[in-house]
Amino acid sequence: MSENVVNVSDANFEQLVLKSDMPALVDFWASWCAPCRAIAPTIEEMAAQYNGKVRVTKMNVDENPSTPGKYGVRGIPTLILFKDGKVLDQLVGAVPKTQIKDLIEKAL
Repeated sequence: MSENVVNVSDANFEQLVLKSDMPALVDFWASWCAPCRAIAPTIEEMAAQYNGKVRVTKMNVDENPSTPGKYGVRGIPTLILFKDGKVLDQLVGAVPKTQIKDLIEKAL
């Protein structure tokens, strides 16, 4: 994982995502999930492209069951965009890079 992507957990989610001073994109994923692995390079690319503008994070749903449950994550990968502590929008599934970029642009 690149230095632009931050791993978040149930324990630090509020601090790193909800209280972030910039919009935060959370990639809910699992190691066994092939579509999650498929979009991982795109997530890293977006993290580099929007470095300093958007905090890009990943949360392993197997290790952190509480937060995904709270936000109704049923399928993975799920990308949820937060701004000012609230859900701005979300995408589910291995979506094309253009859709992820459009999602991020909504917060800027």
